[in-house]
Amino acid sequence: MARIQLDPPQNILFRTELQLAIADINYGGHMGNDAALRLAHEVRLRWLKSLDYTELNIEGFGIIVSDAAVMYMAEVFHGDVLHFELGLADHNKYGFDIAYSARSTRTQQEALRIKTGVVFFDYQQRKVSPAPTAFTARLAASQ
Repeated sequence: MARIQLDPPQNILFRTELQLAIADINYGGHMGNDAALRLAHEVRLRWLKSLDYTELNIEGFGIIVSDAAVMYMAEVFHGDVLHFELGLADHNKYGFDIAYSARSTRTQQEALRIKTGVVFFDYQQRKVSPAPTAFTARLAASQ
């Protein structure tokens, strides 16, 4: 089976660091595969918070993750600090992809590349919604 290939984020919109907790570590002593999406979630929340948004309120609409992919590139361990960079790609009427890259500050090696596809969601009507114009305009102005 061919390995998936993810591009690193191109236009970096946000940077943050996260330290690996014991809950992120598996029985092999390194970061477990389940931790990658949990870390991406934290990075996404921090990015939205920096814009005064939440996952449930971006100009009146929420977002939901529609798909995800992870490339594991190097081992990382309990206590390691990962430097994350976040960028957006593949904008469409209903959402966009978020690209993440994580580099170990201990080894300077890139450890992860993650992509999460998100779509806007109207929680009152329980359906996918077009991206809010004010949000897309704000993103366009920042890139």
